[in-house]
Amino acid sequence: MKTLRIFIFVWPLLLSLTAVSGQTTNTKQQTDLTNLKFTVEEAPEWSAMLKRDSGWFGGDGIYTMRLDGVRGRPEKKGGKVLFIFSDSMIGAIRDNTLAPGYKMIHNTVALLKGGEPATDHMHFYWDRDTAGEAESVFVPKTQQTQKGDYFWLGDGFVDQELGDNIYIFGYRVRNISDGPFGFREVGNTVIKIPAGSKPPYPDQQQMDTPFYLSDQAGESGSFGAGIYVNTKAAGAPNPDDFIYIYGVRGMAKRLMVARVLPIDFEHFDRWTYWDGTDWTRDISKLADLTRDVSNELSLTALPDGRYALVFQLDGMSTTVGMRIGATPYGPFGPVIKLWDCKPDLLKSTFLVYNAKAHPALSKPGELIISYNINSTEFIKDLKAYPNLYRPRFIRVKFE
Repeated sequence: MKTLRIFIFVWPLLLSLTAVSGQTTNTKQQTDLTNLKFTVEEAPEWSAMLKRDSGWFGGDGIYTMRLDGVRGRPEKKGGKVLFIFSDSMIGAIRDNTLAPGYKMIHNTVALLKGGEPATDHMHFYWDRDTAGEAESVFVPKTQQTQKGDYFWLGDGFVDQELGDNIYIFGYRVRNISDGPFGFREVGNTVIKIPAGSKPPYPDQQQMDTPFYLSDQAGESGSFGAGIYVNTKAAGAPNPDDFIYIYGVRGMAKRLMVARVLPIDFEHFDRWTYWDGTDWTRDISKLADLTRDVSNELSLTALPDGRYALVFQLDGMSTTVGMRIGATPYGPFGPVIKLWDCKPDLLKSTFLVYNAKAHPALSKPGELIISYNINSTEFIKDLKAYPNLYRPRFIRVKFE
C-alpha cells in the first residue's frame, strides 16, 4: 500500500540574525509587521511546466536554488536552477490514466537552464538500481541508518566559502505502519554534493547531525525546513555573513532558527541557536519564533528591507500564509493570507501542503510561490487524475 508521505514536521523554525546591518532593537520594535501592499495571481506557466506525461510525472517537496550560490535574485539566461523533489512518480500517462509499470521513488532532482518556465529546458534525473529500475538519487547510507530508511528532503544551498559544494538536508524516515501517515522521522542528515558533480551524484557524501530533536512529551522536530543565506556573495541586501537554518517542532508547528558561518557549516558544534534574546550554543534553550507554520517553508528578503516568511498555514490547511519579519529571526507579525487553495480540491480526498517561495524563479518585485497537492487515496485518485500530484504556483507582486 502506498504510504502518504507528507511531512508535517512539528518544529519551531529558527530564524536567526544577530546583527542585521543598520538594524537595532529599537528599529525592530518600529518595523511595521502588519501592512504590506501586494497582489496575487496564478502563475500558470510554472504550473504547466511540471505537467508531464512521461518520465517524471509527479512529485512534491520542491526546493530550488541557483547553482552559482546567489539566493535573492532570479537565475539569468544561461545559468541553471536545481530543483529538489521528494516522493516522485516515474512512468507514463496514457489515455488520461496511469500506464502499467509506474513507480514511486523517494526523491529526484531536475535542472532548469535559465530562469524561465520552458519545458524543453528542464531535465529530470534519478538513479537506477541493479535491475535497471528507477531509484532515488539520495538513499541513506550513514552510520545511523537502518535497513528500510529513506530520505524526505529539506532545503539546500550552495556554500560559496566551501568550494561551491551543495548541501541539502535529508530527513531520515522509517515506515511504521501501512496507513496514510504510517511513517516517522528518525534522524537528520546533511547531504554534501561536491562542486561540479553531475546527477545522480555518485560522489555524494552524507553526515548524521544532532538536529533531530525529541522531548519527553513525545513531540519532535528537525532543522532544514528552510534556509536563508545572509551573505553579500549570495546577494543578501543586509548581509551579516551568517546562514540561517529553520526548523519546525511540536503539534503547533512552532518555528525555530539556528545560524552558522558558511565556512563552519560542517562543524555542527559551532552552530548557535536563538533563545529569544541572544544566540547560544545550547540547543536545549531554543526559543519559538512563531507557530502554525508548515514543515517546509521559506524566508525571503522583501524589497523594503523586511522579510517574508511563507508557509502553508497549520501545515495542511488550504491557506498559503505569510508573516512579515523585522529580521531573519523575528519578531514576526500576524498571518497574512496570500491564497486560498480550495479551487484545487476537486474531491474531499485531495489536500494541499508545504507552500514556499522560490527567489531563483522570481523576477524583481515579485515572489513565485509553490504549494503541493496530494490525496489520501493516492493511487485510486491518481488513476482518475494522473496529473494531480505536482506543485502548483502563484505569483505575488509587491507594490
